[in-house]
Amino acid sequence: MSIIEFLEGPAWKASAAAFLIFAGWRLVVILTAGRRHPGAEPIGSPLLGAVGTTLRHFVPRPAFWRRPKVWFVSLAGYAFHLGLFAVLLFAAPHVAFIRDHILGLEWAALPRWGFIVAAEFAFAGLLTLWVRRFVDPVVRLVSRPDDHIAAGLTFLVMLTGCMALGEQSVALRAIHLGLAELWLVYFPFSSLMHTFTWVFSRAVTGAEAGRRGVHW
Repeated sequence: MSIIEFLEGPAWKASAAAFLIFAGWRLVVILTAGRRHPGAEPIGSPLLGAVGTTLRHFVPRPAFWRRPKVWFVSLAGYAFHLGLFAVLLFAAPHVAFIRDHILGLEWAALPRWGFIVAAEFAFAGLLTLWVRRFVDPVVRLVSRPDDHIAAGLTFLVMLTGCMALGEQSVALRAIHLGLAELWLVYFPFSSLMHTFTWVFSRAVTGAEAGRRGVHW
């Protein structure tokens, strides 16, 4: 068995299983955790508060609209997340991998120029947000080692993926696959879980505020 066969076979299955089991376990724990029932009657609507907060936080608060730094950070976040989403699901090698190893289905892949544009947006956004963790005193104070490990590992997966795009080097492809599988295993135990938990966090915060009649 070659290294590529090992990475696409047993290693892939093991890392995917670890991701599904532990990410699923964390989500179940979050969703089934008991919450203290508030004794007071609600002033407002928890449902409207949850929906409103979830939607309103897609853009900065109006009070901060005149601050270019706020928009810069917000746009960097969108560039990274949307660029990564496009590369992850629509890069031609990923479409083929999903077809062969996950779903058995395929869809239209990005043209090469589309992949390059999406990857550039993702890299620019990731590096901007990561550098901010070092230079912004407040963000630096609240950043944990896990945040830097997650950012660094994501960067390496993206970088080796771009380098292996031509599929001319077996070594580069193997490094990319190995890092991607390590990323999958690390994912459930890290801040990367916000991929799934952000909506619950916003909704719960908004519901609590809505119950008190506060627009958050």
